[in-house]
Amino acid sequence: MEFSILSELYKKYVGSEPTDIVELPSSGSNRRYFRLTGKESIVGVIGTCLEENKAFLYMSEHFLQKGLPVPKIYIQSDDQMAYLQEDLGDTLLFNAIEKGRKTTVFSEEEKQLLIKTIRKLPDVQFAGAEGMDFSKCYPASEFDARSIMWDLNYFKYCFLKATGLEFLEDKLEDDFQHMTDVLLRSSSATFLYRDFQSRNVMIKDGEPWFIDYQGGRKGPVFYDVASFLWQAKANLPDSLRGELLKEYISALRKYQPVDETYFYSQLRHFVLFRTLQVLGAYGFRGYFEKKPHFIQSVPFAIANLRNLLKEPYPEYPYLCQVLKELVSLKQFSDDLQKRTLTVKVMSFAYKKGIPNDTSGNGGGFVFDCRGVNNPGKYERYKPFTGLDEPVIKFLEDDGEILTFLEHAYALVDASVARYVERGFTNLMVCFGCTGGQHRSVYSAQHMAEHINKKFNVKVELVHREQNIEQTFNAKY
Repeated sequence: MEFSILSELYKKYVGSEPTDIVELPSSGSNRRYFRLTGKESIVGVIGTCLEENKAFLYMSEHFLQKGLPVPKIYIQSDDQMAYLQEDLGDTLLFNAIEKGRKTTVFSEEEKQLLIKTIRKLPDVQFAGAEGMDFSKCYPASEFDARSIMWDLNYFKYCFLKATGLEFLEDKLEDDFQHMTDVLLRSSSATFLYRDFQSRNVMIKDGEPWFIDYQGGRKGPVFYDVASFLWQAKANLPDSLRGELLKEYISALRKYQPVDETYFYSQLRHFVLFRTLQVLGAYGFRGYFEKKPHFIQSVPFAIANLRNLLKEPYPEYPYLCQVLKELVSLKQFSDDLQKRTLTVKVMSFAYKKGIPNDTSGNGGGFVFDCRGVNNPGKYERYKPFTGLDEPVIKFLEDDGEILTFLEHAYALVDASVARYVERGFTNLMVCFGCTGGQHRSVYSAQHMAEHINKKFNVKVELVHREQNIEQTFNAKY
């Protein structure tokens, strides 16, 4: 049936039958896509919802008139349940940035694609809204209290309840209402794409083209920024996300002045809201419809949520309490541990050899403390270690070790930050001195405490020659 209607449309538009029709993979949508080849290569679409199809067809024509990069609609069936559109190729932005997503190290080419896309967003939001009849949007004409509560309840019923976590529904609903009030203080007459993320951007001739905007409606600009930059599996490091935010704000100023302090403070609420909304979608599409890429996205969304909760949302005390319990559930914390950095810090004596790295990571930093003034050459310090007050006072009054550690901190901090960003799991930092008793022990102890406090990562400290071990756990 699908082939016949699409073949008929193709013949009517091109003037001849297609030589081949191949179904294309789909992700979250229930629509089915086909590539028809012959005189021309064209994409055919079979929809399952008439109102959704109508919204897409209307928006496509409207956006084309505004000069926005969206596919042309060539022809549609009389009942509007099938149509043919421009073939934009096979390259999703999601796939074009695959190496960056998997390593969190994005090439200049990948960064440029992301920058081009985010800078085009204000055009879609503002130029796309000019003259648009929002009553044609489906399933809602604007981002309002009802649509917000739909999404929050989607999260509650399709994800939160599915985890088995107990919670008080009345108290949760109170915070949902508070969140609704906060989000609605950002109302504007702009176009809200709703699912603006790298799977809905095609790359053709090095430029971004936009698809799957049929769920769009009137709404604030923050939502789409949150959707794109915090897309779970895009796996953007904070540093790149910050760069892209600056690019967006720069492009946004073409349309309106920007109070950056307010922008960033309000954006945080939309990031939280969007994260809950996508978890609801992942719960439904993954756990209930058994679509694998949604299940695979859950750990990334939970990681986003865990990072968001590091800074409090005082507006939603009970919601945050529930969310902290959620990210601590065993099924999510086990996954976190697989992808969480552990730093091993050791002190040692050079005469007994540099320690081996048992993690299989091949080693790390080895700092030689022997250039620092040695308390061990004085008889009165021989009974003590670098953990004891007399030795600590000697080293700190002398001062050489403080300068030494400042340099060591700078080197190690840079690596820890990148290891955390890239999801690496092991880093080793060793300090050696003559006997592994004074200078190396002092240095290793201070490095371990410094890393744990600054980065909130697990640190395993070993003073090898003193047979002393200590673990500093991350706090969640």
